[in-house]
Amino acid sequence: MQELLYAAAMAFAIAILAGPLVIPMLKRLKFGQSIREEGPERHYAKAGTPTMGGVLLLVALTIPSLLFAGNNQEVLLALFVTLGHGLIGFLDDFIKVVLKRSLGLKARQKLLGQIVMALALSYIASIYFGRGTDIWIPVWGVTIDFGALYYLLIFVVLVGTTNAVNLTDGLDGLAAGTTTVAALAYAVVALSFGKPDLAIFCVALAGACLGFLRYNAHPAKVFMGDTGSLALGGALAAVAVMTKTEFLLVIVGGVFVVEALSVIIQVISFKSTGKRVFKMSPIHHHFELSGWSETKVVTVFWLAGAVFAAVALSLLAVSRSGGM
Repeated sequence: MQELLYAAAMAFAIAILAGPLVIPMLKRLKFGQSIREEGPERHYAKAGTPTMGGVLLLVALTIPSLLFAGNNQEVLLALFVTLGHGLIGFLDDFIKVVLKRSLGLKARQKLLGQIVMALALSYIASIYFGRGTDIWIPVWGVTIDFGALYYLLIFVVLVGTTNAVNLTDGLDGLAAGTTTVAALAYAVVALSFGKPDLAIFCVALAGACLGFLRYNAHPAKVFMGDTGSLALGGALAAVAVMTKTEFLLVIVGGVFVVEALSVIIQVISFKSTGKRVFKMSPIHHHFELSGWSETKVVTVFWLAGAVFAAVALSLLAVSRSGGM
């Protein structure tokens, strides 16, 4: 479809062209990133780099999505979830960066916002759109009706995905690059399930992330902040819900899952034994402290993301063809 190419190209172009306007504005507003004292020493040089660049991502995603697929209600819902999480992230960033309150939004405040998003997504998708409460199971290619548990599952998917992408956003270009790969994979998934408008949303997301990488790749001129990372997670989760492939998202977003698991394992190990499994979590910092350069870590994780996406699409193809 020509619309897919146009949407991706427009999102990419908007991110590229808006960067020189947005980044200096963030600098003037003194929206500078603070660096964790316990983090790798090489990161100290990044202090003061403009953050909240997720605004740039959201603009680049929203315009082509509305222009090429704005008449599709599923795309509008995906945008609502994405921008809603972007707003939560923006408030968190604003409190941390501008108001100088290091913890940002309180955990219960952030959780409340995510609960509202999850309820809206699950209710509108299952009731208003008539999507139901069933979920497609990869490999077997069957759907299982989860009934009332569906709403709890969507909450877990949404919160888990947004926080996993947020944890991944710790190195220059890491979250943007892995999201680009995941978004392209989900464009294929959407097309496979007969949802071309959602595919347009996905390629616009990929184009926006790719354009953002022009300024976010090492050495980063801008960080996306929670404004961007929470929104990216919300976007991927929303598309997974709309295509009934919540379990496939675990494979497509394998890098995000590994990052989140590394933090969980580290916390459990330290609290139960007083010992750390990794030199530092999330796991990308473990490789940094093991002597890998930042660009090597990011490149390897991008490649890992591509492998996870390829595995997921292979499972999709086999399942859809009835091969298993």
